[in-house]
Amino acid sequence: MLDVVQRLLSAPRPHLLLGFSAELGKLIPHRAAAMQTGDCPRSPLKVVGDQVIADAVTSVELQRLVDRSEPGKALVVDGVLGGVERRLVLLSSMPAVGQGAVLAVVPEDTELPAAELELAAQLWHVLSTDAGQRAADPGPEVLAGNLAAATARAQAITDLGQTHAAALTTLLAVLRSGRLSDVVARRTAVDLATDSLLELKGVIDRDQAMSEERAGTAFALLRTQLADLVRHTEVEVDLVDPAGDASLPQDIAHTARTMTRGLVLAALDRPTTTRLRASWRLDGPVLRITVRDDSPEVADAIPARGLTDRLATLGGHWEVDAVPGWGTTVTAVLPLGIAEPPELRPLDRLNPREVEVLTGISQGRRNRQIAEQLQLSEHTVKFHVRNILDKLDVSSRGEAAALARDLRLEPVARRTA
Repeated sequence: MLDVVQRLLSAPRPHLLLGFSAELGKLIPHRAAAMQTGDCPRSPLKVVGDQVIADAVTSVELQRLVDRSEPGKALVVDGVLGGVERRLVLLSSMPAVGQGAVLAVVPEDTELPAAELELAAQLWHVLSTDAGQRAADPGPEVLAGNLAAATARAQAITDLGQTHAAALTTLLAVLRSGRLSDVVARRTAVDLATDSLLELKGVIDRDQAMSEERAGTAFALLRTQLADLVRHTEVEVDLVDPAGDASLPQDIAHTARTMTRGLVLAALDRPTTTRLRASWRLDGPVLRITVRDDSPEVADAIPARGLTDRLATLGGHWEVDAVPGWGTTVTAVLPLGIAEPPELRPLDRLNPREVEVLTGISQGRRNRQIAEQLQLSEHTVKFHVRNILDKLDVSSRGEAAALARDLRLEPVARRTA
């Protein structure tokens, strides 16, 4: 078991679940395993094993299983995973460091010995504790990737939330409209709901494309998305096409539509609004998204935090002109280009302890000598050496030492002092 623990803790983080599944198979033979963790914003849901099951697993299913799990225990339950009711083993852990994780395993056998289940739960706790500690001190490149993934997920959630809000607001406007008969209102509502479901189904496919969009085409799609809302609201809405037909990066086009929808919905939510005007204007290196309304109530004119966070992430800012009794003009200034983050130097990928171990390697010291000088166990030094080779993308201590000499690392004693 100690050998198993050593192999798991020495594995690179992306391989943790795959390695654990392989080791767990010796205790509990299984077809697939799905994990949901709070320690990995880059990819909180991971699945290994039978591809048919893996392709069908959803985060909603895992969240329902999370609610049924008990930290520190291995529970045998019947639950839905991959769209099918199955016998499952739930392993859950809540270590002192990190957010913990839950693993749902599809066993091959229905009879599972208690001793193997208890051992699996303990092993999962060890691995979860290590994963939490790694997450608490990520390297710069991991942190940058996590931030990018979190931003992408926030963008997707905002897009879906705005789509839901627009669809529901439109349905309410149709059902409340005094200009439509009950039969026509019901038929219109059904058509709108069907169109919204079809659009939501295609969101993922559309967002995967990384091409550019013409500004006119992007705005035309926005006009289509808002058409039903404009048709059935009592507010006079004026959508002004952008001048010219320059190209927009597609992520900027997505963001511009989300910003515009959010600002339009906020303006319509103020009961005293009778007119509003939305427009895009390409102004050199930026896109200016402006929504103006005539509501005399300007206290709620501050844009929603979700939109603000997204705009700030892309390097944009707000311009707000709100005059009580006259109305509000809100402009989102969105840069058309996003500066790439600077490339990390090789040493920036190492934490301070790994730099100390690398310094010892560059001085020709063996693991035992480095361990004595840094007051570590030799096993811990071996663990750091494996991480160093992986992070520096080298295959031997000699290559790592050569890279360290080229970068003029300070001696271990000096760094420690």
